[in-house]
Amino acid sequence: MTENTPLKPPVPAKKPIERTHHGDTVVDNFDWLRDKENQEVLDHLNAENAYADQILEPLHPLRDRIVEEIKSHTQETDSSVPYRDGDYWYISRTREGDNYPRFSRIALADSPERPVVDAENDELLPGEHVYLDAQALSEGTEFFQLGGITLNDESNRLAYSVDTSGGEVYALRIVDLASGDVIDDSVKDVAYGLAFSLDGSEIVYAKNDEAWRQCEIWVHTVGTQASEDRLLFREDDEKFTTAAGASRNRKALIIETASRVTSEALVTSLESPIQQPRSIAGRVEGVEYSVEHAGDHYLVIHNRDHKGFALARQELDASGAEAQETWREILAPAEGERIEAADAFESHAAITMRAAGLPTVRVLQRDQVSGEQNAESSTGWDTASAFDISHGGELDAVYLAHNRNWDDETIRYTLDSMLTPTTVAQIPASGGEPEILKETPVPNFDRTKYVEKRLWATAHDGTKIPISLMARADVEPDGTNPGFLYGYGSYEIPSDPTLSVFWLSLMDRGVVVAIAHIRGGGEMGREWYENGKKLAKKNTFSDFVESAQFLASEGWFDKNRIAANGGSAGGLLMGAVANLSPETFRVIVAGVPFVDALTTILDPSLPLTVGEWEEWGNPLEDPEVYQYMKEYTPYENIRNVQYPAILATTSLNDIRVFYVEPAKWVARLREETRNYEGGEAIPAHPILFKCEMVAGHGGRSGRYARWEQRAEEYAFVLDQLGATELI
Repeated sequence: MTENTPLKPPVPAKKPIERTHHGDTVVDNFDWLRDKENQEVLDHLNAENAYADQILEPLHPLRDRIVEEIKSHTQETDSSVPYRDGDYWYISRTREGDNYPRFSRIALADSPERPVVDAENDELLPGEHVYLDAQALSEGTEFFQLGGITLNDESNRLAYSVDTSGGEVYALRIVDLASGDVIDDSVKDVAYGLAFSLDGSEIVYAKNDEAWRQCEIWVHTVGTQASEDRLLFREDDEKFTTAAGASRNRKALIIETASRVTSEALVTSLESPIQQPRSIAGRVEGVEYSVEHAGDHYLVIHNRDHKGFALARQELDASGAEAQETWREILAPAEGERIEAADAFESHAAITMRAAGLPTVRVLQRDQVSGEQNAESSTGWDTASAFDISHGGELDAVYLAHNRNWDDETIRYTLDSMLTPTTVAQIPASGGEPEILKETPVPNFDRTKYVEKRLWATAHDGTKIPISLMARADVEPDGTNPGFLYGYGSYEIPSDPTLSVFWLSLMDRGVVVAIAHIRGGGEMGREWYENGKKLAKKNTFSDFVESAQFLASEGWFDKNRIAANGGSAGGLLMGAVANLSPETFRVIVAGVPFVDALTTILDPSLPLTVGEWEEWGNPLEDPEVYQYMKEYTPYENIRNVQYPAILATTSLNDIRVFYVEPAKWVARLREETRNYEGGEAIPAHPILFKCEMVAGHGGRSGRYARWEQRAEEYAFVLDQLGATELI
């Protein structure tokens, strides 16, 4: 074989494995690829990478141009707006050439007013001290990710956790900030969430079980061996995951444990976090709630009486399931609203919610009624004067950001839309005009040259599906435009509109970019989610196809040049729509795709499976769920027709979606579709698979490596759409 002879796509051996459930026997020829310790498996993955690299190699000049475009739209040396936490102002800084940020701070004693930072100047301000340099920590690692960062109340100790494999298992380090020395690194294999005790002598952390379920909360005394750590709480129900964090007033440790339909909150003192946690409002099947410590009472977000959740008051001395009967309603959701969280402060509360399909923040003031009358006849909150933070844009998304202090009198938030760079702003908690603190610089971007719109597609059952769209202003909806449609649609997680510099490279080549806010996500409230899960999951897939077809019928997309993109559960979406309507899409990019869902959900020994039964149903016990999932799972529904060009990407160490799922899927796609019928090594609709050998669920680490990875994916898309040149 000469150097220029095209490689043929790798064909893994067939090693049949049978499984039988509910009288149905399935033969799986490729599940043996699951064993990543097997050299034959590693050889196959390397062969897949070599095949993909050969096909993508001619696109490297386009990839490199896109990387340069991303750089041209990025202020590489930049800094955050300082925010106050206790007695310090905190700043994060990035430098040109660095993959990771530096975290610094300035004492209020040195700067009573918020410091003014010249974002393009990398020099530290007088009194500014770098307390964590992630770039320096990453040296010598192929993968690097911080899991958590926290400081104690006296601000003389720092705790952070690091993952260097991509498997989302972190090593804990504790630093004496006076000396800069690591004084404790004995605790390994920690999960998400850290909190110091009040005096900083102890650190609270979480651990996973063998099924990678975060279910234990531990207490470690700084300076001792990890073998001496004490278990504070363990959740034994395999459907539940657990997390812990400090309350804003730093007095309480709140432990929240939840399945997808039921939750419970517990509390203990951070003065002595080994005290047995007390259940705040018990555990009642089907009732979900979360808790915010509001000083002299709790604020509770719950769904007991409202599908859109309500905000209620609970007294501190109430406990157990009977406490739910004492909840006093403060705020109920209007139609189409979903109340998600509460942040309480001395004078006000900021309520994170969704309205009209977009995230917003509603501000409540403390009721001025005082003392005994307040406790007996009032919730303690004035809803009549409540206001929503809004800038009036059709696609404005508002999120709380860095409100750390109990005595804060302003609310800091970020504003995004598809054409609004992330903007940091604040507003008086009592109301008034917002103050813009910073708009993320996007060099070489003129917003007036683009447009953004909210459109509504109609699903097969009459449901209106919201779509966020952006394009160059000179693009007409005349049916000639290549289109790019992104979707997710699971776990009640929304895909909110935001400006992506990656998407600018698409639009500047005439591509119209859109997000389909399909059922199963969280955009339109709890019912939106419920109508796209379990035995209604197929709505997620048909919503996406119908959104693409709507955009074509309205002239925004050329019906023959539509790209689709999604990752993780959105990768399941990609596999499902490829089977459902392969003729609708010209090219699909599926990131870490959950394409062998039925096999995974049938195996409770696999990480996370048991907890997933409340999202997908339990096909192990329920024949109806089994049959329903078998009808849509991508791996088992491939058709003998021509499919779109497909690029599937994954990571060897991804613990959330195993690499084996796309590996099997791609092997079967090549075997059963008509894409390779002509015998060409590189057909017009190639099916490619790339596996990062040192990475995690989010792909490569470091911003430059991620830019290159994304640019390569978009080069593949643009080539397939025939839109490689700037317009």
